[in-house]
Amino acid sequence: MSFLRNVRDKFIGLITSRIFIMGFFIVVLMGVLIYRLFILQIVNGESYQDNFTLKIERERTIQATRGAIYDRNGVPLAWDKLAYSVTIEDNYDPTSTRDMEINETIYRVVDMIEKNGDKLDNDFDITIDDNGTYQFTVSKTALLRFLADIYGRSSIDELLVRERNSTAEDVMKYLCDKKMFGVGRYIENKNGSYDFIPMEGYTKDLILKIIRVRYAMYANSYQKYIATNIATDVSRQTVAEIMENLDTLQGVNIAEDTIREYVDDPSMSHILGYTGKISEEELAELNSSDDESGYSHIYELNDKVGKSGIEQVMEKQLQGNKGRQTIFVDNLGRVTETGSQTEPEAGNDLYLTIDYDLQSAIYKIIEQKLAGIVVSKIRNIKGYDPSEEASASDIVIPIDDVYFALFDNNVFSFSHMALPEAGTNEKAMYSLFREKMENVIQNLDTELMTVNTQYSQLNKEYQSYESHIVSMLEEPSRSIIIPEKVDNANEDYVKWREGTISLKTFLKAAIAEGWVDVDKLKTTGGYADTEEIYNTLVIYTEGELRKDNSFYKLLYKYMIADEQITPYQICMALFEQGIIPDNDGERAKLEAGEISPYDCILGRIKNLDITPAQLALDPCSGSCVVTDPASGEVLALVTYPGYDDNMLANSVDADYYNALANDKSLPLYDYATQQKTAPGSTFKPISTTAGLEEHVISLTEQIDCVGLYDRITPSPRCWISPGRHGMLNVVGGIKNSCNYFFYEVGYRLGTDVTGLYNSQEGVIRLSKYCDMYGLTDKSGIEITESEPQVSDQDSVRSAIGQGNHSYTTVQLARYVTCVANRGVCYNLSLVDRLMGPEGALREDYTPDVRNNIDISSSTWDAIHSGMREAVSTYNAFEDFPVIVAGKTGTAQQVQTRPNHALFIGFAPYSNPRISVATRIAYGYTSANAAEVTRDVLKYYFKLQDVEDIITGNAETPDSAAIGD
Repeated sequence: MSFLRNVRDKFIGLITSRIFIMGFFIVVLMGVLIYRLFILQIVNGESYQDNFTLKIERERTIQATRGAIYDRNGVPLAWDKLAYSVTIEDNYDPTSTRDMEINETIYRVVDMIEKNGDKLDNDFDITIDDNGTYQFTVSKTALLRFLADIYGRSSIDELLVRERNSTAEDVMKYLCDKKMFGVGRYIENKNGSYDFIPMEGYTKDLILKIIRVRYAMYANSYQKYIATNIATDVSRQTVAEIMENLDTLQGVNIAEDTIREYVDDPSMSHILGYTGKISEEELAELNSSDDESGYSHIYELNDKVGKSGIEQVMEKQLQGNKGRQTIFVDNLGRVTETGSQTEPEAGNDLYLTIDYDLQSAIYKIIEQKLAGIVVSKIRNIKGYDPSEEASASDIVIPIDDVYFALFDNNVFSFSHMALPEAGTNEKAMYSLFREKMENVIQNLDTELMTVNTQYSQLNKEYQSYESHIVSMLEEPSRSIIIPEKVDNANEDYVKWREGTISLKTFLKAAIAEGWVDVDKLKTTGGYADTEEIYNTLVIYTEGELRKDNSFYKLLYKYMIADEQITPYQICMALFEQGIIPDNDGERAKLEAGEISPYDCILGRIKNLDITPAQLALDPCSGSCVVTDPASGEVLALVTYPGYDDNMLANSVDADYYNALANDKSLPLYDYATQQKTAPGSTFKPISTTAGLEEHVISLTEQIDCVGLYDRITPSPRCWISPGRHGMLNVVGGIKNSCNYFFYEVGYRLGTDVTGLYNSQEGVIRLSKYCDMYGLTDKSGIEITESEPQVSDQDSVRSAIGQGNHSYTTVQLARYVTCVANRGVCYNLSLVDRLMGPEGALREDYTPDVRNNIDISSSTWDAIHSGMREAVSTYNAFEDFPVIVAGKTGTAQQVQTRPNHALFIGFAPYSNPRISVATRIAYGYTSANAAEVTRDVLKYYFKLQDVEDIITGNAETPDSAAIGD
C-alpha cells in the first residue's frame, strides 16, 4: 500500500507542477501579446485615448494685470498691453516619430511667424556669431547656471567636468541628439522606421530656433496644461495664418496675453527696468515668509516679475493677484472641458517723482553735448600718443580712431560683409580682411613653430596679436590657460610680462607647469609629451583666431593704420549696411569726390547719425540728477546711454542683450547711480563748512595763494601754478576754486593745539561733515546704487575733493540739495504714490529727512555767496536770466584719458526750485558739465524754445576751460 501511495503522490505532484508551469507560460504569453499590441498601437499612432477617456480635474492660473507706472504728471511710462501670442503645448503621443513631428511643426510655425515680420521669443543663451559659429551669450556664473539647467543639475557644483567645459557647439549637439530633442534629418526606411542624423536637414539658424522652442517646452514640462510661448505680440497677419492652419499644427494655438510695454525712450530705461520670467532664486525669495512689503502673492515658475529698476523694487506693489480656473483634462493632459473660475485682481498703479518731459530732454541735451565735444576733438591725423600731451584737456581724437571705433564697437556687421548681398565696398573690405587674416596667422605660425622671437623685439602689431592670444586662451569661455593655476612669481611668467621671452617659450612653460587644461585640447590620446601638447595648442589657437571677433578687430585696426582699407571704403560701407541714411545725395557726392570721407564722418557725428554711444570714444557717457530742494524728490535721474527696455521685457531678446553687454559704451550700466569718481572741486563747500565750523578759518581771514603748497611733501600745487591767486577770503576761495586755500584748510583740520600736523586727524574731521551732507551712505533712491567712499587718507588733498573720495552723481545730488535748502538732508526718492486699481490712494512715499545740518547761518551765507560768485566767472552762465549758484569740479583718473567733468548747482539763487548734479565721464573740462547744466536750466525755466535747446545736432563747447 505504501508503494501505491508513493506512486500516487509522485503522479499528483508531477501533474500539479506541470499545470503550474503551463499556467505560468500562459500568463507570460498573454503579457507579451498585450505588450506587442501596445507597441503596435503606438507605432500606428494610436493610444488608449481611442479606447477609453479619463476625466481629470485640475486648476489653471489666470494671470492678473500688472499695475502701470506713471510720471509725476500722469504720463504713462509702463503698462500691460493685450497682445496675441503663438503658443505650443506638448500633447503629442509618445510614438517613435514624436520628435520629428514636433520639430516639423515648430519649423512650419517659425516660417509663418518670420515671413510676417514677427520675431520669436529668444531667451536662450546661445546665438550664432558673425562667423556662423554657435556662441554663448553669457559668461562666468551665468554660463555655469545655464549649463546646469541644460544638463539637469540642481546646482553648478554638480556639473561634471565635461559639462562644465562644454562649448556652445557641444550644448547644441547634446540638445539635438535623439536622447533629447531629436533635431536633425529623418530618413524613412522601407519597413516604416527612420534613421536619424542629428543637426542635419535644417540650416544652423533654423536648428537654433527649433532648439529655443524645444528647450522652452522642456523647461516648462513640469507644469502640465501650460502652453509655451513661441512668439509674443505677433501681428494680425500671423494670427490669421496660424488660425487657418490649426488643424495641421498639433499643439499650436493663439493665446490672448498681456505683455509689458514701456515708453519708447532710452532715458527711462535704467529707472523703469523691465520684467521677465521668474527664476528659481527669485521664486524662493518672493515667496519667502520674511517678506516686509506688506503685499502677499503666491508666485509660480511661469510668472513675470520685475528684473531691474523700479519694476524690481516695487514688484509686490505692482503685481496683481492671480485668478483660478477649474479645467478637466484627459489622460494625455489635453484640456477637454473648463469649469468655474475666480477672476484675477489688477495690481496697483505707481506714480514716480520723475518729470518725464524733463528726463527725456536732459538725455538729449547730454547726447548733443557729448557729440559736440567729440567733434571738437577730432583731428585729421593718424598716429597719436596721448601720453605726450602736457594736459589732459589737450588730448585729441585721431580720425583713424573714429574709423576703427566703427569696427571695435560693432557698428559694422562683420557677418553682413560676407553675404552675397553685401555692397561693393563691403565685399572689397571683406576680401582684404580675409587675405590679411591668413597672412597674419601664417606669420604667427612661423613665429610659434620656428622663429621664436622675444616679445619685446616684435613690432607693436605683432605684440598686440601675441598678447591677444594669451588673453584669448585665458577667457572663461575657453580657459585653456587656467588663471587660478598660474604662478605670478614663476620665472617664465615674470619674463613674459617683462617681454624678455617669446610666446613659444611662455606657452611651453605654461604646459610644463600645468597651467594649461590639456583635457580641452584634442591630443592623440593617452600620454602626450610637452611637444605634442604644444603642437596641438598651436593648431587650436590658430583655429580659434579664425573665429574670434576680438582678433578680427585687431586686424581691422592695423588695416586702417596701414591704409589697406581706405576711409572711402569705410564711409561707403556705412551707406551699404544702412547704418547712415543717404541725406541730400551725400553718397553720390562721396563717390564723385565732392566731399571727403573725413567731412562725411564728421558731418554724420554732428547730426547724430553716428552717436557718441556708438563710437564709445571719450566722452561717450554722462549723467545728470535734478532734485526739488524743498521735498527731496528726484525730478530727473538721467544716464546716457540707455537702452530699449521693450527688447528685454517679457522674454529677453538674447541677441539684443548680448549686443548691449558687449557695447563699449556700457548702456546697461547706470552712470547716475553706479559710476563713482572723485568729486574734485565740487567738494570745496564741504571743506568750507568744516573749516568754518571747526574754527580753523574765519569769514574775514585771508590766505595768500602762492601756487606751490610746501607745508607737506611732496608739495601739491594750485591749478593756477606757476601763477598765484594772492590773498583770498573764504568766499574768494570758493569763487576762484583755489586749491592752495583749501590745502591750507585741510592742513589746519589735521593740526592739533600744539601745532603738530596729523593727516589722519584731518580726514576724521572732514568725514564728520561728509556725513552731515549724506555722503557716508547711499542717497536713498530705491534702485541699485553704489556705496560712497569718503576719503580716509591725505587730509590736505582730501580737502579739494581728491584723496580717495569717490561718489556717484546721485550722491552729489543729495549733497547739493542740502546746500540749496540750507541744511535739510533727505533720503532721496523716485516714487511718489501708489494708487489702487479702483483709484484710491494706497501709499504716499514722502521722502524722509535723514538729518538736519545744524551750522551757523553765516556759514551758509558764505557757501552760497562763494558758489554764486563762482558761477559769475563761468562763460556758460554769462548774461543768464536766472541767478544760479554752483561749483565745478575736475577729476583726473588716468593721465592718458581726459579728466572727468562735474558741476553742482541750484537756482534761483535766492529761492531754489531745483538743484542739479552733472557729470561727464572723461569730459575734458568742467566747463562742459556747466554747459549741460545751463541747457537743463534753460529747459526747466522755459528760457528758450525747446527746438532751440534740443536741436538734434551736436552742440560744440562754447566756454573756455575752467580752472578748478
